[in-house]
Amino acid sequence: MTFQTMRVGKKGEEIAVQFLLEQKYSILECNFHTRFAEIDIIAKKNEIIYFIEVKTRTGIEKGKPYEAVNKRKLFHLTQASELYVLKNKLRNYKLSMMVISIVVTKELKVESINSYIVEY
Repeated sequence: MTFQTMRVGKKGEEIAVQFLLEQKYSILECNFHTRFAEIDIIAKKNEIIYFIEVKTRTGIEKGKPYEAVNKRKLFHLTQASELYVLKNKLRNYKLSMMVISIVVTKELKVESINSYIVEY
């Protein structure tokens, strides 16, 4: 992974957190690591816990950011989210998975941001 790719990804996560806060989500944790995967953001709103994957790209020449989230990635995120639920004893919450897709300019200014609920 190049420095530029890491810079874009980190900026995307910062943008996503701000987006979620503006939408009245509470951020529970960022960059939760397990042996299965990393969950970029874990947030809560209306008694629902959201496990969020953030995908950020500069432009869409290589496809839209959310298109990078494939079945394999979702499988690993599901495993990681189940571990988080067990570790934190979150029995009384509904669970949901979300992808936040962000397109930025080369100067890292937001061009578009969309969120998608993923069925799993």
